[in-house]
Amino acid sequence: MGREDKATWKSNYFLKVVQLLDEYPRCFIVGADNVGSRQMQTIRMSLRGSAVVLMGKNTMMRKAIRGHLDNNQNLEKLLNHIKGNVGFVFTKGDLAEVRDKLTESKVRAPARAGAIAPLEVVIPAQNTGLGPEKTSFFQALSIPTKISKGTIEIINDVPILKPGDKVGASEATLLNMLNISPFSYGLQIQQVYDSGSIFSPEILDIKAEDLRAKFQAGVANLAAVSLSIGYPTLASVPHSIANGFRNLLAIAAVTEVEFKEAETVKEFIKDPSKFAAATTAAAPAASAAAPAAKAEEKKEESESEDEDMGFGLFD
Repeated sequence: MGREDKATWKSNYFLKVVQLLDEYPRCFIVGADNVGSRQMQTIRMSLRGSAVVLMGKNTMMRKAIRGHLDNNQNLEKLLNHIKGNVGFVFTKGDLAEVRDKLTESKVRAPARAGAIAPLEVVIPAQNTGLGPEKTSFFQALSIPTKISKGTIEIINDVPILKPGDKVGASEATLLNMLNISPFSYGLQIQQVYDSGSIFSPEILDIKAEDLRAKFQAGVANLAAVSLSIGYPTLASVPHSIANGFRNLLAIAAVTEVEFKEAETVKEFIKDPSKFAAATTAAAPAASAAAPAAKAEEKKEESESEDEDMGFGLFD
């Protein structure tokens, strides 16, 4: 069977893009720098059944999306993020689970001359096992060494690359000689699209507890502002009522005003010894509760042990 012509291939590609955009409500925009064809095949196999990977030329992906905007205007948000060597990972499943599978698909790779370091690279202090004739490599990179038992030993941990640095020939040669593969490459998630919304992948790490804490902090801030400017809101009304009640108790304490909730306060003010007696009585009661509970447990245990024996004292 002959290979289809270019026009037919483009037409089929556009149809595939439209079909995926209609079928899947969410997708990742991923960067594919330094990902080889064999690794891409492995990624596709690992995602089989949970996600679909789509790669292609940016111009074709943009054209396919623009042609589909009449059916879904939200897709326009994707256009600004189709830059560089990118692709799509479409899914109907849980975004966090698919993200984890993409992370697991990364593979270790040696440093190549001319590559941009994605992270800091540190050569640890170690005996390299290399002969003294290799000293020039370490000297070129200002790495302190010494000769130990006829081999080169690195004295201290040495940062050799920072994020964004271009890997030089000397750095690449030295890292390869030390069998250090500092980088890992795979599909890098750049943006997440979900039912018309597009956001950073860090959002997937937010848990329900984090949202609850942020919401509570926001309510507390709203209540503080409302109380400060004297503007009642649902967040500040409970605090206003509590503050008002405390003010009523304070007024009742220094006047002849009487109401049920203020009776206990007035009694304590008239006779402070009652307050001291109540506090003293509460403390022993609390401390006595623990030994009583322990004694009850011990009694129950001893009774259960007697029952487990299966006979009485005079049997």
